[in-house]
Amino acid sequence: MASANPLKRILSIVLLIAGAALIVIALALDVMKSSFGLRGAMLIVGIVALLAGLYFFPTQKRHKDMVNIIFLFPLLFTFAVTVIIPLLLGIFYSMTDWNGIKFNEIVGFANYAAMFKETSFLWSLLITILFVVINMVLVNVVGFCLALLCTSRIKGIGFFRAAYFLPNLIGGIVLGYVWQFVFNNVLIQLMGGGISLLSNTNTAFMAIIVVYIWQYAGYIMLIYVNGLVTVPGEVLEAAAIDGASTLTTLFRIKIPMIASTITICTFLTLTSAFKQFDVNMALTNGTGSVQNFLGNYLTNGTQMLALNIYNTAISKNSYALGQAKAVLFFIILAIVSLVQVRISNKKEVEM
Repeated sequence: MASANPLKRILSIVLLIAGAALIVIALALDVMKSSFGLRGAMLIVGIVALLAGLYFFPTQKRHKDMVNIIFLFPLLFTFAVTVIIPLLLGIFYSMTDWNGIKFNEIVGFANYAAMFKETSFLWSLLITILFVVINMVLVNVVGFCLALLCTSRIKGIGFFRAAYFLPNLIGGIVLGYVWQFVFNNVLIQLMGGGISLLSNTNTAFMAIIVVYIWQYAGYIMLIYVNGLVTVPGEVLEAAAIDGASTLTTLFRIKIPMIASTITICTFLTLTSAFKQFDVNMALTNGTGSVQNFLGNYLTNGTQMLALNIYNTAISKNSYALGQAKAVLFFIILAIVSLVQVRISNKKEVEM
């Protein structure tokens, strides 16, 4: 048994080195767009060799940890392939003249400089921030009010919960076209004529907000319902015995006790509003005139950041610039989300 350990160690080291080398070579060939046809097979063999090397590594103390790593590897590998590697490649491509297929040279921060010189992008960034602030407040207020209604003692609670949540099940593209028909036809007829809300930039922006609230408030409502039903009944009964009014019970007992739920809902509405794309595209496609923004006339009055990135990369065929905008989008979203969660956690402690 003593002589088996050195052999096991040598075998495991060979497998680890061979596996790592095959993985690196396969990824390098893929990045360089090589015509070598066995890249996929090399990657799979390299992964299997790497896992086998970890498994056969002769150590009593760490063997269990290595087995756990092997079982976690499919999930970690999927996360790396779908999130980490694309993120790193995206950052790299944003510093090149990438055309969606290949790049010829590294341009450094030229794409980022061009991005901030683009007035339409700055406008999209501005209205996206405004959209996020408005919706983060309104969606949570509407969702919380619906949750209070759906946790009351009125009849047909199950029906109301399902009805309020139903819009969230409709895809954003379909939802946008349905509401486009409502704004352009139904609403005009009900008002006895006039012009569509989508014909003016300001009212079109308000229309997007209305549709987003209608779609997302039901989802937030269910989370608030789950938080409200966890408030102990004994506490509410004690408050009622002490003579606390409905508003006092709401603001002094229920809201402080669901502080963690409020944090979750605020985070979800913030990230979802920042990433708004499908409803924006289907409802207005970002169109709308802006007479004077930084001395320029714009035609993308309702185009939010996600749609601006899409149009830059796909419609204008400027993939490197679009990727640079996407990287900045990621950085902004990550910073804002972390700050929001940190502030909300502090308020939870205070409550």
